[in-house]
Amino acid sequence: MELEPGVLHACRGWFRLPPDDERLRVVLADASLEIQKDEWRGTVDALQVDLYDDEAAAPVLDSLDFYRHCRELLSPQGCMTVNLFGRSSSYAESLQKISEAFGQDAIWAFKPTREGNAIVLAQRTPSRPSRDALAQAASAIQDKWGWPATKWLQVFKPLTR
Repeated sequence: MELEPGVLHACRGWFRLPPDDERLRVVLADASLEIQKDEWRGTVDALQVDLYDDEAAAPVLDSLDFYRHCRELLSPQGCMTVNLFGRSSSYAESLQKISEAFGQDAIWAFKPTREGNAIVLAQRTPSRPSRDALAQAASAIQDKWGWPATKWLQVFKPLTR
């Protein structure tokens, strides 16, 4: 879901976002309202959330209810990724809300980048695969698409209590 048509155009042109098909549907709508529609409940396998507006001062949609609605969208094996500012004062507050909505055992996080962005992953159904299982999956991703997935494991960990 995206509110601004220009953002969708930029993603298709600059970031290789593919056209909609049977596996991908980008919806131009206000996400805070769209995610509450019954038609989406339990149907989303991968939800990517970037909550910043053009001022990027703090997340625009960052309530416990918003994250609860996001969780309801996900299929049983679905997961949500959220782009947060890891060095921002709002990071801990956002992480707390996500943890409350999904359960702390369902949360994984990457270390913040140099620029301060931190990606948080929340699973609909919590799991804690072994490091060996993660390494095998990362190798498969790297072999199939050439992405540096094995390096990602160095900065990716479950949220601890």
